[in-house]
Amino acid sequence: MKYINHKLFFIIIICLLCCCNPNNSEAESNEIENNSIEEDAIVEEVFSLDYPEIKYNLVHITSTKHLNEIKDKYKNDTILGTAYRKAIRTLNRKEIRFFRVGQSVIIPDSIIPDMCAYSIFPDEYKAAKDIEKIIMIDIEYQCYGCYEYGKLVRFAATNTGSKSSQTEPGKYYFTWKKKEHKSSYDSTWIMPFTFNMHKFGTAMHQFVMPGRPVSHSCLRQFIDDAEWIYHWGDVSKRDSENKIIPNSGTPVIVLNRFDYSRKSGGPWLDLTSNKSYYSHLPDNPLETPDAVITRKQPPMQKRN
Repeated sequence: MKYINHKLFFIIIICLLCCCNPNNSEAESNEIENNSIEEDAIVEEVFSLDYPEIKYNLVHITSTKHLNEIKDKYKNDTILGTAYRKAIRTLNRKEIRFFRVGQSVIIPDSIIPDMCAYSIFPDEYKAAKDIEKIIMIDIEYQCYGCYEYGKLVRFAATNTGSKSSQTEPGKYYFTWKKKEHKSSYDSTWIMPFTFNMHKFGTAMHQFVMPGRPVSHSCLRQFIDDAEWIYHWGDVSKRDSENKIIPNSGTPVIVLNRFDYSRKSGGPWLDLTSNKSYYSHLPDNPLETPDAVITRKQPPMQKRN
């Protein structure tokens, strides 16, 4: 009995020592903390697009009859027909008049009038939550998203600079705008709703949209998108002496480059739904380096 009591006493002492050992507690705490850090490190922000999934079908146009069927779909429904035509223009980055027999085009399985439903940009951009307005342009995918305090308010297509006069990635700011502007390359080229963003002439405006980067570095748009940007964006502010304040207009961030080795279309034709891909946006958009453009406008004698 005495031996049992001694043994029991010894076990109790050992237990108390183990429980009171601060090193064990600290080690446990460190292990939990380290695990937490590792978990945090591998968590990636999930792309958010608060719209139902829309499946994309890549349709090969086999005949003139087939082409007309694509063009005339929903023609008897004014509202749905308008939304449908806007959607297929935006998804294919080109005007419907450039759809051709032998080409393949994206046709969505459902139609939503708000083009943000087809965005490759997230509907919430946390890094821009303190920025009143900002435009994010993805050259590779030929499209852009407009944000107000980090909320996506517009998604649209664009056709940017050709291989010989590429739209350079980097940071720009809107400077001035003009409702109807004549190109300095050719005065017969009328560019409605021009919003200039660089001293060498790069601007956003309406012009022909064939579905490829073909401009002289400008960002072409459909007429309704160009008009919307024209009224939404802000020109450069001026100080008390009426001098322009640099970098005070709406910021425009141009990302990525286009793969010119691709002979037709672009990577947007490879998308399978509105949730199959998203453009990676910078963590600090306003820290994006300024665009470097070495090209200048052609001399006056070489212009039309």
